[in-house]
Amino acid sequence: MTYADSSVIVKRYYEEAGTGRVRELFAPAERIFTSRLAYAEVHAALARKRRERAISEAAYQRSASAFEADWPAYLSVEVTSALCRQAGDLAERYRLRACDSIHLAAFAEVVREAGVRDTRFSSFDAALNRAARSLRRTLTRPGER
Repeated sequence: MTYADSSVIVKRYYEEAGTGRVRELFAPAERIFTSRLAYAEVHAALARKRRERAISEAAYQRSASAFEADWPAYLSVEVTSALCRQAGDLAERYRLRACDSIHLAAFAEVVREAGVRDTRFSSFDAALNRAARSLRRTLTRPGER
């Protein structure tokens, strides 16, 4: 299974650099986890592309509608008070922006439930990927990789 942040999810609905890799990630049998925060982030990213005229109104409507239809298939992690507190700690530890730290805290929750071996992290943000690799090492139990 894979935890995907919004930088990955948006590429599923808007063709840009990295879209090919994202299509491979979204194989039919793959379970994709994300934070509930991604819902707003993906809509905001698509709307920004429309405002900046990177996509037409019609393309925006198709992309937003496709995302809306697919959203129930994502396994979303609730943004609770406890998750936000952990995100605050992770933001300080890894020097992350607020939303990135929420994604990292949500990833940690998925790892604790499913195990390190069965969970991957995917983002197009280098700093967030580094933080996820580091956090993953701290969550690894003896004999697990």
